[in-house]
Order: sequence, then structure tokens, then C-alpha cells
Amino acid sequence: MLQDETEQKLKEKEASLAERVPPLSMSGLSLQELQDFCKDLNHKIDVVDEEWYDISLKVSKNEKEIENMKLKITEIQSKFKKPTLRRVKISAEAMLSVLLGSKHKETIDFKASLKTVKKEEEKKEEVTDWRKNVDAMSGMDGRKKMFNAGQ
Repeated sequence: MLQDETEQKLKEKEASLAERVPPLSMSGLSLQELQDFCKDLNHKIDVVDEEWYDISLKVSKNEKEIENMKLKITEIQSKFKKPTLRRVKISAEAMLSVLLGSKHKETIDFKASLKTVKKEEEKKEEVTDWRKNVDAMSGMDGRKKMFNAGQ
């Protein structure tokens, strides 16, 4: 397929050249006519070279502009970094006022629909005099009570 494409491009090139440039017939021309013909060809070559130079300058200018724009884009992208989002505490009333604006007039209590849970407080031991406790535990009776309590 690649060979077919290259052959087709060559044929198209030859056909376009045949259209633009007629075959030269220099037989039977005098010296003056040949010199005029050469001058005419040189003039045409100069015109084509000028056009080629103008087009190449335009292309290089456009390429430079594209490169400059790419650099500007990368600079702009590197300057503006995405900020880290922070969690903001806002009440339900404030959120509704922000979302609805001036339409928000009545208050909604979201906590009213929640179940109430009562926490049981832990029983605290009563603070007693430690001296009485030491007197009760002293001796064999106290140690025996401690032993029995542990089982």
C-alpha cells in the first residue's frame, strides 16, 4: 500500500508539472532568441524564489508565535495551582440562606427529627476514709475477708 501511495504521488507530481511547465522546444531558435528565452527563465526563477522566501518567512513567523503561545500557556498553568480545599463548618440555616438567598425566611430544625439518646452515667465509688479501711483489713480477719472476696 505504501508503494502504491508513493507511485501515485509521483504520478500526480509529474502531471502537475506537465500542466504548469510545457516542454521546451529550442530547436530552430537563433542565438538572440535563446538569450531572450534564458533571460525570461531567469526572471521567472527570481519571481518564484521571492514567493518561496516570503512564504518561508510567514511559516517561520507563525511557528515562532505558536512556540511563544505554548510557553505562555505553560507559564499560566504553572502559576495557578489548585488550592487545597478546606472543610468549612456552616449551620443548616446559613447553608439554606446561601442556597436560597432572600427566599429563605422560615427556620427548619433538622435536629428535632433526630432521636434523643440518654447516656448512662457511670457509678462513682464513694470516697471513704482510708484509715477506717486499713483498720478493718488489718489482722487475720481482714486478710481472710480479702481472700474470700477474691474467689
